[in-house]
Amino acid sequence: MDELEIIDKRFKGYVLFNAPLEQLGDGFRWLEGPVWFGDRQCLLFSDIPNDRIMRWSEAGGFEVFRQPAGFPNGQTRDRQGRLITCSHYNRCVTRTELDGTVTVLADRFDGKRLNSPNDVVVKSDGSIWFTDPPYGIHTDYEGGKQKSEVPPRVYRFDPGDGTLSIVADDFDGPNGLCFSPDESRLYISDTGTQPSDEPVEHIRVFDVDGDGKTIRGGDHFYKSIPSNADGFRCDEDGNVWTSAGDGVHCVDPSGALLGKIKVPSQVGNITFGGRNRSRLFICASHTLYAIYTNQRGAQRP
Repeated sequence: MDELEIIDKRFKGYVLFNAPLEQLGDGFRWLEGPVWFGDRQCLLFSDIPNDRIMRWSEAGGFEVFRQPAGFPNGQTRDRQGRLITCSHYNRCVTRTELDGTVTVLADRFDGKRLNSPNDVVVKSDGSIWFTDPPYGIHTDYEGGKQKSEVPPRVYRFDPGDGTLSIVADDFDGPNGLCFSPDESRLYISDTGTQPSDEPVEHIRVFDVDGDGKTIRGGDHFYKSIPSNADGFRCDEDGNVWTSAGDGVHCVDPSGALLGKIKVPSQVGNITFGGRNRSRLFICASHTLYAIYTNQRGAQRP
């Protein structure tokens, strides 16, 4: 298949020769935040410049889930199945309750407004980890020009007691993030200041401390060429499947590139979904793609 580039023979076991890259729909502006709802057999994703969350299903196609939506970016589900969303315009992280109401979880730190929460994951203990670069308040296109009040950081929110704590503050532009399957590692991408004369564009890897609340390390893990690694997910073997300028790169836990799924446009974010968590949904610029793989996305502990 023209869409596949095998770099390490292990990648042959993760992909299918007879499963093409499928274009599910286009005409969007910039796609991010894909999250699979297995109990409803649907995908939610963010169309940021159009200020909406979209829903796609095999049976029903595309429909608007929420608009306006606060110029949403990264999304995930919590342990109770509720939608967690990052909002650029409202500069916060929200939770959509099971009755459809929206609760603001975090919008300030030490009394100062967050920048524009970008991507989010939920740990098995229920804590919510998110990145907060200023990208969404740099332009009117993805949220609206506003003044930054805090440095770029990575935060941990405890829904039990409502506390918000800093877990990393040595980033130019923290972006996508993902736990390893056993949650012993946390991967976080740094996509720099955008624009920058000397762009910092790589994924870093941290060890999660025994308390499950703090991290250490932060070595360079992988740099995608061309362009940067934005959003990514782990499969059940701990490989990282990351967005890149030419598609999706599959990287083993040591940081070695195994192979690529070539996509015609810039990929922003991905997620595994479908019946067996083996269908890869790809948000690429203005188009939503999907491809069946022979590898399952990581299941949370």
